[in-house]
Amino acid sequence: MVPHLVTALTGPINELEQRILDSMPAIERWFRLEWMEHTPPFYSSVDIRNAGFKLAPVDTNLFPGGWNNLTPQMLPLAVQSAMAAIEKICPEAKNLLLIPENHTRNTFYLSNVAQLQRIFNMAGLNVRIGSINPEVKEPTEIQLPTGEKVLLEPVIRSKRRLGLKDFDPCTILLNNDLSAGAPGILEDLHEQYLLPPLHAGWSVRRKSNHFRAYEELSKRFGKLLGIDPWLINPMFNKCGEVDFASGTGLDCLQTNVDALLTKVRRKYKEYGINEKPFVIVKADNGTYGMGIMTVRDVKDLEALNRKSKNKMGVIKDGQTVHDVIIQEGVLTNERMNEGVAEPVVYMMDRYVVGGFYRVHAERGTDENLNAPGSSFVPLAFAESSHLPQVGMRGGAAVPNRFYMYGVIARLAMVAASYELEATDPDAEIYE
Repeated sequence: MVPHLVTALTGPINELEQRILDSMPAIERWFRLEWMEHTPPFYSSVDIRNAGFKLAPVDTNLFPGGWNNLTPQMLPLAVQSAMAAIEKICPEAKNLLLIPENHTRNTFYLSNVAQLQRIFNMAGLNVRIGSINPEVKEPTEIQLPTGEKVLLEPVIRSKRRLGLKDFDPCTILLNNDLSAGAPGILEDLHEQYLLPPLHAGWSVRRKSNHFRAYEELSKRFGKLLGIDPWLINPMFNKCGEVDFASGTGLDCLQTNVDALLTKVRRKYKEYGINEKPFVIVKADNGTYGMGIMTVRDVKDLEALNRKSKNKMGVIKDGQTVHDVIIQEGVLTNERMNEGVAEPVVYMMDRYVVGGFYRVHAERGTDENLNAPGSSFVPLAFAESSHLPQVGMRGGAAVPNRFYMYGVIARLAMVAASYELEATDPDAEIYE
């Protein structure tokens, strides 16, 4: 099934797509050389926005949920990629312990856990689900809307290992983004492989670090393609020590928002774009679409009401927001039925395995779509996964569009690998 896009296959984005298609051998070699030097994240998903005049990632998740949105046709690729990823890390792996988020009542999220269990089971591993939620004191079976069941079991920690009753895994896969910090039960596991590592969690990770790495890569990649890197890069600023509750630090926010809006206006003028620029202000370590607002004019910040401040001040697990990233807003030019749509690309190891469109009928083209009310339509990397139809002009074929999405998503994945290297507490630092 190829989704029916209302607006996607027209406009200046075709020139960028054509450049990417024409440069395919050089692009694939570029990625190959990057992966010789750097380790890809174990798995990841990237939210992409197609403005019709630029295409850019706006968020990269290193503990992706939503695997249940991938179609059965995408599963073989996910299984092969899982095999390749595990083989590199622990070729003799037999048992895998999957640790999910603590919200055990969200059956939609648990359908994603069931899908991950299925993928790694088909990759040749015994997979069980271990909860680090203190409320889970005994094996708990949860019925899912699909008719499936998920068994959550309490984890058991020995001096150096983590497991379940009668289950000793060599590999532990986290599907928990550690927003509230890394619990002690996951630390000092020197005999087991923990994937992704603890420093990939939001207690350490910052979006500004990720987009700084991405910005540098987009310059190199832009040179390879002979394009302005702005066409694939959302500009950003960062603001630390903001306190939405007390109102302190908001002057820093206003100054940075104003500066970024000015830079975006300049770019729009350069390219003859008649849209109103906007920025997205979001928690630098935010997740789940929380702590996000759209700002179209710096005056909007002066008029922030208490409700908006409260919404911005606290994110998942009750974490208080002090650092924010101010990101150039990228319009989404794609619509599906009556809803605004953005592609989300899923990767395992270095491979694109599929994805979906996040669609929201009640949100505008300049708003965050990761919000209650969004729905998901599979991104059909049809016709032999995501291979482009070489020889066809840019914009002429949907698989070509998806190949372009896969290239931008992989670029964000390389940025994530740089980011993880920079924050690795065990990395040797050379002066």
